[in-house]
Amino acid sequence: MTLPEAVSGQASGTGAEAHYRALERLYEAAAINRLFPSRLSITEHGRARIDFNVTPEHFHAAGAAHGTLYFKMLDDAAFYACNALVTDRFLLTTAFNLHFTAPVRAGPVYAEGHWVSGRRRVFVGEARLVDSHGEEIARGTGTFMRSHIGLSGLEGYSLPTAIPGTDAA
Repeated sequence: MTLPEAVSGQASGTGAEAHYRALERLYEAAAINRLFPSRLSITEHGRARIDFNVTPEHFHAAGAAHGTLYFKMLDDAAFYACNALVTDRFLLTTAFNLHFTAPVRAGPVYAEGHWVSGRRRVFVGEARLVDSHGEEIARGTGTFMRSHIGLSGLEGYSLPTAIPGTDAA
């Protein structure tokens, strides 16, 4: 079995887990995350979660989180949920729609994303933002398409040279 087959859901095994951990390292290596400290977890096939803490540095003039924080966390959660299904290429966001339902003040928040549809070129993902009281405070839906950018060439993304349980081992 090849790594793409293992990750695509054709079979389970360590190939998918290696890809998920590599995506988590890629997220951590992104320069933007120094401005928005957060932690990505690929929780399962087509699912991702981002944990972060809202601080006054994220506030707009009225004392709640600025919309850029909502967008970034929702887009990233939906994006990585979809990219968990793609082992060779970096996806690109082509559209993203947000629905704000409540202001976010200081404290822990998480974004959880999941893949909705698509397996070839265009993927659809959804995400929701949840506050420390378990209340949904925003929701978003995005479309993501395969780029010509190979994952293996990106700083932070790396797979073991041999993955147990695959033909590469």
